[in-house]
Amino acid sequence: MRYVIIGAGAVGGVIGGRLAGSGHEVVLVARGGHFEALRDRGLRIRVPEGERTCRPPVVDGPDALGELRADDVLVLAVKTQDSAAALQTWGPVPVAGGGTAAERLPLVCAQNGVESQRLALRLFRRVYGVCVWLPSTYVEPGVVSAAGAPLTGILHLGRYPHGMDETARLIAADLEKSTFEAPVVEDVARWQYAKLLGNLGNALEAVTGPVASDEAATLLDLVRAEGAAVLDAAGIAYVSPEEQKAVRGDKVTLVPLDGAPRGGGSSWQSLTRGTGTIEADYLNGEIVLLGRLHGVPTPLNELLQHLANAFARERRAPGDMPVPEVVRLADEAVAGTPARPRPVPPGPRTRHTLDTD
Repeated sequence: MRYVIIGAGAVGGVIGGRLAGSGHEVVLVARGGHFEALRDRGLRIRVPEGERTCRPPVVDGPDALGELRADDVLVLAVKTQDSAAALQTWGPVPVAGGGTAAERLPLVCAQNGVESQRLALRLFRRVYGVCVWLPSTYVEPGVVSAAGAPLTGILHLGRYPHGMDETARLIAADLEKSTFEAPVVEDVARWQYAKLLGNLGNALEAVTGPVASDEAATLLDLVRAEGAAVLDAAGIAYVSPEEQKAVRGDKVTLVPLDGAPRGGGSSWQSLTRGTGTIEADYLNGEIVLLGRLHGVPTPLNELLQHLANAFARERRAPGDMPVPEVVRLADEAVAGTPARPRPVPPGPRTRHTLDTD
């Protein structure tokens, strides 16, 4: 099979780079400066074994590939806010022998949150979900890093909305030859919703910086508890922390990487790159949506969604708001008082290379 990685950033770049490094055929899809760097200099991937450079074909869209192959696997690894456009672009692409990508090819959603695979199923007949447990970083064009060892990551996958099949097993086998563990599971959504609860801290980290103080950790616990209450009210199953720990153990341990100091997760990275968008609508916003559908208040997740979107829109530096200010706003939100951020002087706008998702 040939893997077409749509979105060769932190997750897509690492998956594509690892697959290419183990001898699998890969095409990377990127845009802008990242596309130009990959085209001109190849993909630099920083991992515990050292820095590697691989040079798989790179395109900026389907036109450069022409007709897709019948053995292609499309891996959707863009941020969820970019999924609809990517799906509309790739769905109608013709496949050798007849039909389109949406009709014939497997589409694997390797993304945070749960919304992309629902969007994909409107267009694609064969959709696969992945629970992405992959500490990875993309903040510099042409460069990705993954600090996990001995495994690069753990990628639970299965058919969406549920089920297992031979295609999932073949993809898993290729991933497991490429320094990943890739369990094929009947209900991948259980793992994805558990990961969603973990990702509710992404916005807090993006706004305040690494969650290091007791005050920030307490707020994060409340945000996740609010999320769990919503999933319980909606009757949505998710894997418990105990089951996650038993499966993951110490298989993916972060180690220092030369030239890649630790910074923050995927939302932190979006602010660092100054993209103007962030995935909060599909992380904290997923909890807010479910809360509204099932009558459960979600003031803390709504606050973090709002703050993260404001930071992205205004292109503020990550970590620009002190934790006490966010805690004040959280207290007001829970009490039902309109949360109005006080003016905060901009902090230093330094750029870091990150190694967590």
